[in-house]
Amino acid sequence: MITPAPAAASAAAVHAEEPAWLELDQLTERLDLAVDRAMSEAGLWAPELAARAVRQAEGDPAEAAHLLRAHRAAQPRLAVSAPVATSELRVVRRISSAFRNPPGGQILGRTVDYAGRLLDLLPEDEGRAHVIDESPAPADDGHLHHDPDHQHSADPSAVERVPGNVLAILREMGLVAPLPERPDDPEPYDITRRPARPGAPRSAWLQTMARGDTGSLVHLWWYGCDWRPDHEIPGELRHGALPVRIAHPHTGEPVRVAEVRVSEVESFYNVPSAAAQHHLGVGYGICFGHNERKSIAMAGLDLALVHYDATSELHHDVLLTLDGLDSTGYAQHLKLPHHVEYRSVLDRAEAAGQDANPPGETV
Repeated sequence: MITPAPAAASAAAVHAEEPAWLELDQLTERLDLAVDRAMSEAGLWAPELAARAVRQAEGDPAEAAHLLRAHRAAQPRLAVSAPVATSELRVVRRISSAFRNPPGGQILGRTVDYAGRLLDLLPEDEGRAHVIDESPAPADDGHLHHDPDHQHSADPSAVERVPGNVLAILREMGLVAPLPERPDDPEPYDITRRPARPGAPRSAWLQTMARGDTGSLVHLWWYGCDWRPDHEIPGELRHGALPVRIAHPHTGEPVRVAEVRVSEVESFYNVPSAAAQHHLGVGYGICFGHNERKSIAMAGLDLALVHYDATSELHHDVLLTLDGLDSTGYAQHLKLPHHVEYRSVLDRAEAAGQDANPPGETV
């Protein structure tokens, strides 16, 4: 169905002489989810560069991630950041599907989850004026609200921005297995230096999912995990900022050099291997930016991967098919000339036809 859009046409005529150019702040503020997705799938936290990539790719998230990853590959590796505990996460959104009142409270934050799915049909000029007049300013906690009636608490301590972790409470209750004692904790598998193959450790599949294609990841989690009769429960979903620290080149002391936003999910389920010890299984998901669907699917797949053997089809699919650059690259290459290959296909088809119907025989 095609409907006329006179308002849009008149607006286009008014601005026909103006250059069609998107400013970077327009992208990072109004298309922030697209920018976050590009950074997540590229494995690079650089909001301004990601906004440039989204603009250059004309909004295609896969192409934007490709541009970012290619740029990252050309940069020197100056330092390796120190490990950081997510207990330091300064949250701007934190909800729990498992607990009505989790320690620290529910922090709904900025989301479209509770908005009606009604298309905004305001005329362009009116919509532009509305945005200019009521554009929200960042709050003291660093987040934005597009609801003009939203009120912040006068007492900053009324909302706990570094709340207690639900998983730690479940461990204290004995519902989740205690942390293993590993004095010689192995170095994480680096998928940017070595390709991950089935049999790789958990750190490899978590990295692969963290920068995997969001749509492919959600599909594989939703369709491919047929091992459970029902679904896992996200005990905690958090979105916020984590500090990045590196060792000072002279003193060796950790120095905070940046901050990254992440989405983190911890899901719980009665995995057979854990249930045998009367414990809940825990799935973990974390990725750059505000991408809750991806982190939820990642946590669910993490639970499933622990359940399945390393030689299973699911391990193969997670490690070898989730990378968006691989799959879109294969689709893109089909648009290149394949004249010789096509001629070979025709020759084989003709030869097969001649073998099936030798000269002199009638069919």
